[in-house]
Amino acid sequence: MTETTDTDTAGTTAEEETDTLSHLEQEGEIAADYLEGLLDIADLDGDIDMDVEADRAAVSIINEGSSRELQKLVGRDGEVLEALQELTRLAVHRETGDRSRLMLDIAGFRARKREELAELGAKAAQEAKSSGEPVKLRPMTPFERKVVHDAVKAAGLRSESEGEEPQRCVVVLP
Repeated sequence: MTETTDTDTAGTTAEEETDTLSHLEQEGEIAADYLEGLLDIADLDGDIDMDVEADRAAVSIINEGSSRELQKLVGRDGEVLEALQELTRLAVHRETGDRSRLMLDIAGFRARKREELAELGAKAAQEAKSSGEPVKLRPMTPFERKVVHDAVKAAGLRSESEGEEPQRCVVVLP
């Protein structure tokens, strides 16, 4: 009979974390190559920044000068950004065979949106606390709902999503 020690378990965990990190970095590199090709085709200037955030690859297209050109890739309320993210995930899937949860940001759009949504979630949590009633927010994308759920949780309350896409929304519970 073999006895498992803490170091065996810790070693396996460290190996798994290293494997996961290298897999996510590989996803980021594949995505960056794909996006550089798209930027070349569209004749747009932009630098690619890769990172790993919250167990997913994160790729950003940034521009040192005016981000006006890159706004074309964001579209109205991020619609083009969402489509490009999905295309990039498909490109990663084609190369790796694995489903990707990669997040794409262009010209800081998603970062700004995250701040606004975190504030919205905190305000809704405060409203639910003070009124004692559930607060139902407008329909949101999965990304937007996740940010709001995280903000509500940080405020010490619970929230849930209800409805069907594209009318799915967050309800903050007192």
